[in-house]
Amino acid sequence: MKKLSLFSVLILAVCPLQAAQLIRGPYIEDPTQTTMVLRWQTDEATPSWLEYGPAPRCNQIMTLTPEATQHKAILYGLVPNQDFCYRIYVNNTAGDGVQEPVEGSFRTLYSAERKVVNFLALGATGADIPLPLPDGTPVPDEAAQARTQLAALMAQENADFLIHTGNLTHSGLNEDADREFFEPFRPVLAKTPLFVALGPNEYGPDRENRDSKSFLRSNYSRYHDMSWSNATPKYYSFDTANARFIFLDTNVAEGAVWGPEIAENSAQVKWLKSMLSSAGEKWKIVVMNAPAYSTGTRGPNNEVALNLIEIFENYGVKLVLQGGDANYERTFPMFRGEPNPRGVTYVTLGTAAPTPQKRAHSDSSTARFVAARHYASGKIVDRKLTLKVYNNLGKELDTVEIYQ
Repeated sequence: MKKLSLFSVLILAVCPLQAAQLIRGPYIEDPTQTTMVLRWQTDEATPSWLEYGPAPRCNQIMTLTPEATQHKAILYGLVPNQDFCYRIYVNNTAGDGVQEPVEGSFRTLYSAERKVVNFLALGATGADIPLPLPDGTPVPDEAAQARTQLAALMAQENADFLIHTGNLTHSGLNEDADREFFEPFRPVLAKTPLFVALGPNEYGPDRENRDSKSFLRSNYSRYHDMSWSNATPKYYSFDTANARFIFLDTNVAEGAVWGPEIAENSAQVKWLKSMLSSAGEKWKIVVMNAPAYSTGTRGPNNEVALNLIEIFENYGVKLVLQGGDANYERTFPMFRGEPNPRGVTYVTLGTAAPTPQKRAHSDSSTARFVAARHYASGKIVDRKLTLKVYNNLGKELDTVEIYQ
């Protein structure tokens, strides 16, 4: 057992001890230049102890989370552009101390003078367990294997944060989140802050029913913290270095009756225009689930295309990361429906776990299409953005360079 500070020993002395196991996390969300949120879950109600500090001095500050199964620590007073490390302690099985700590790290967001950003992106990590054959023979769970492979590759990357284009689980249910997301991607989530663009699965299978309002709150909102806005977690934005990332909720176009509207005078579109117009010379990158351009099996979402494409073009968006279709696809820069160097590049990151689907039709917008499970690694250096895409075996599928 590692030695704890006097502060933690005193806490252990006054708190009732029960054995507990970490069953979810830790995972990191809602980073800013000076704050961070860490979450984790235990199988039994217990207090937990979190110590953290600027790397490699991980024991500079200690905080306590009260006895519970859901644990959340908000870290204040951090420093921009800084790597931090942390350790989380829970009680041991003997009830006379704490277990070996679970360790992790994170990086605060960059201040405006920085010109380098590194990020990871993927989508659709949800896929159900395959049913056995009629004779009872089990079918290999290729989705589970792909998640493990992708997570191992992503954990080797030096990323500032992770973008998810939506559909964390196949059902939207929290009960499936550990198997389909938190457990396989644990090595990544323990050190890489997470940002999610809600997909239709987050609204549940009955999202077209007016009685479905509580589904998102019960299965998603209570477990996640995203950057604040009037509609968090549905849509929000954050700035880091010379970039602004804007996350939209396009699920009203997927039948989610409780999703925010995307029509011209809707609150979300007014907010989007405000976020884009106030971004100045920053990179403007949009993340959403429903694709505006797609030649995959599901194809483009026409409502999204009609309402949002022209806004992206008029306000200088350079890259849109989207989900919705089970494939990887990249468009040429598109402007007014045609390939044009001044336009917007759309990248579909739609299958980390589901079975990849083939291209359904051709279109002049498509620069690259691959039916494969994949993730993307992005890097901004001043006025150049490079996005590399790899499959679950580490093979490079595509590279694109975008200039501001």
